[in-house]
Amino acid sequence: MDKIEELLTRGVDKIYPSKEELEKVLRGGKKLKLYQGFDPTGTQLHIGHMVGLRKLKQWQDLGHHVIFLIGDGTGQAGDPSGKTRAREKFLTREELRKNAVDYVKQAGKIVRFKGKNPVEILFNGDWLNKLGYSEILELFGHFSKQQLSERDLFQERDKKGEEVNMREFIYPILQGYDSVAMEVDLEIGGTDQTFNMLAGRTLLKAMKNKDKFVMTTPLLTDSKGVKIGKTEGNVIALNDNPNNLFGKIMALGDDLIIRGLEYLTDVLTTEIDVSASPMKYKKQLAFEIVKQLNSDQAAKKAQEEFEKTIQKHEAPKDMPVCQYIGSKQKNIVDLLTQINLAKSRSQAKQLIEQGGVEINGYQISNIKYQISIKNGMIIRVGKRKFVRIKTF
Repeated sequence: MDKIEELLTRGVDKIYPSKEELEKVLRGGKKLKLYQGFDPTGTQLHIGHMVGLRKLKQWQDLGHHVIFLIGDGTGQAGDPSGKTRAREKFLTREELRKNAVDYVKQAGKIVRFKGKNPVEILFNGDWLNKLGYSEILELFGHFSKQQLSERDLFQERDKKGEEVNMREFIYPILQGYDSVAMEVDLEIGGTDQTFNMLAGRTLLKAMKNKDKFVMTTPLLTDSKGVKIGKTEGNVIALNDNPNNLFGKIMALGDDLIIRGLEYLTDVLTTEIDVSASPMKYKKQLAFEIVKQLNSDQAAKKAQEEFEKTIQKHEAPKDMPVCQYIGSKQKNIVDLLTQINLAKSRSQAKQLIEQGGVEINGYQISNIKYQISIKNGMIIRVGKRKFVRIKTF
């Protein structure tokens, strides 16, 4: 597979108006201006974002003009994509810009903001916040209520009796104006952004008489088909430490392995039979992701730590030290709660009853168990959380 074919197929869901038209342009040698937008409504990018970021890097490596667009303008409206309910809080431009600092640092693990053909950083608040009354009316004039209401997300909310805030309703128009302001040739985004990106295609054609390609990337979902992301509460962050990152990936369902290798790595997947050895290939997936985001050495150490602590049930060499001040005899439930290994007594009881608590390698199954607290004792909660007790 040559570089252009890989660009247009691997980790790609659809291309509008067609793959053939975009391929013809690229084979002709034209360099395109393209972008992907990121609303910094949190402080962490996650592995779901890696799909698009890796695609941006492919375009960058082929010499195209890539823009990393920070949505400090659209973020104030609140993207409804993937949201089954209206937002309870909308961020200010100042809050969004503050979060954007972390976004750039994390994205820099994949794309280049310096050196050869650096990715350009732009903020859409720079043009959205300057729009005047007549300009906003012109934008709205290119769309009808029926067109915006056709969005599946809004129809689903209507059926459930959930409200659609007007800030969310006009979001596709605001995102669409980004294409006009930058006069791009192409936009990249997840499949959940298709409606917004096509709105930009409509606006750019109407206002600049220019056609825009749209490249959608597949969403990374877990074994239940739930998108991996902040809203869903199953974030695997790009800035997780290598050990946690490796462990979280290993906890994903086996059915994600092939898609993960295709979307998030350069590993050839055509000859992989996951059913023959799912553990082997999931380790390969975890290794490749940790390597990309950190280093080869960090990936090796993370895999060794996983094999030692999870597969062989050994305590890690380096673990947090928990300072304990109190009586030398303590109920196990009270201890876990006191040293913050459980958020509540009920959670502590649940962990114990499910066999998720060990003291110096001995599993505790009785919630009434009284522990003799000793300096240096090791407590394990769950599969990966270890602490060493230091007494005073």
